[in-house]
Amino acid sequence: MRRASTGLVVAVAGLGLATCVLEPLRGHLSLASVALLFLVPVAAAAMTGGPWPAIGAAVAADALVNFFFVPPYHTLRVASTDNAIVLVVYVLVAAAVAVAMDVVARQRAAVARREVESRLLAQLGAAPAAGDALAGILAQVRDAYGMDAVALVEDSTPVAAVGELPDGAPALSIAAGPGMRLDAWGPALLAEDRQTLGRLAAAAARLRERQHLADEAARARELAEVDRLRTALLDAVSHDLRTPLAGIKAAASSLRQHDVRWSPQDHDDLLETIEDATDRMTALVENLLSLSRLRAGVLSATPEPTALDAVAAGAVLQLPDHARVAVDVPDDLPLAVADPGLLERVVANLVANALAAAPHVRITGEPSGDRVRLLVADDGPGISAADRATMFEPFQRRGDRGHGQGLGLGLAIVRGFTEAMGGTVTASDTPGGGLTMTVELLAVAWDDA
Repeated sequence: MRRASTGLVVAVAGLGLATCVLEPLRGHLSLASVALLFLVPVAAAAMTGGPWPAIGAAVAADALVNFFFVPPYHTLRVASTDNAIVLVVYVLVAAAVAVAMDVVARQRAAVARREVESRLLAQLGAAPAAGDALAGILAQVRDAYGMDAVALVEDSTPVAAVGELPDGAPALSIAAGPGMRLDAWGPALLAEDRQTLGRLAAAAARLRERQHLADEAARARELAEVDRLRTALLDAVSHDLRTPLAGIKAAASSLRQHDVRWSPQDHDDLLETIEDATDRMTALVENLLSLSRLRAGVLSATPEPTALDAVAAGAVLQLPDHARVAVDVPDDLPLAVADPGLLERVVANLVANALAAAPHVRITGEPSGDRVRLLVADDGPGISAADRATMFEPFQRRGDRGHGQGLGLGLAIVRGFTEAMGGTVTASDTPGGGLTMTVELLAVAWDDA
């Protein structure tokens, strides 16, 4: 109906324009020329509206030619037999042109439909199993067939849709697979279009099934990762918490023995054992809580201009073995865009890991273009290239061969905290042997300082 209405509009406009242009020139044009020129709006009506608007345009054109261009003018009488033959032949030729043009238009539309079908089927077959791939295909189906909205429905629930879905029933509903269908709102389609959409609907349903399988595989991988982390956490906690708890228990039990007379030195040593073990447990719990915040995505950083020399000094002073750490961070180093609290935890973890593997650790700082670097270098055995690929993962222990004691959370937290501040952390060899961890952060511009 929409196509026929368009053809009628084209016919009326074309015939009116032809009449207005040619009527003043009828004294200079032959009847054959006028008839040929009036075929143009008839052909246009056939292309846009189909055969019936074109045939109507042919009859109307014949009447206009008779009324305005065949003597006697402004009447429908024909004085000459030759003119009558011309008018009759004109109607037949115009009708034949209309039918031929419609056939050509249908063939072109069929070719276009086959091209659209082939392209969309190829895209559906090659489309990745991503959430937006199906919506993109449905958008192309909507545009190719002039629909207002298209939706893939599974168990009466749209799983993918383009356009605003009306409240009314769809103009077209095609079965796409078990429990699935393709609904479309818009103009009525030809039978061949319905067949094409049926094939596209089946292909869209297969893509949806691939998305289901991909989602299930992703969930399976997530569950496997959660199970791996849970197992690693239980193994690590069972070992690393048992040791300080056993030390606290033994020291406390010793102090409670009334039949033993402890010297002041022994008494202080037992209390020191309890304090050290408690500190270890506190550090373990803090790392576990930090990892939980990172995993949950609730870690919040408040970057501000930060002096790296002050942060490095504060981090080192927290460590019991700070005498083995040399800090050489220039006080005129550009300020870094960082969260001071998080950065101090980063430096403390890096230094603690380094001290567990090497006798000496050195902290230096240097500018690097629009960024600033903080380097924690040790003279230990270093880490192999194979271990560096996993050193930032949780629960990665290196034992006495490298960095990362205890639960193996230190470097995972270092990377998470650094990335939360918009920085990076990388590992490299220390000249002469050992490992250097480099934290790189954005430097404060002079205009922002």
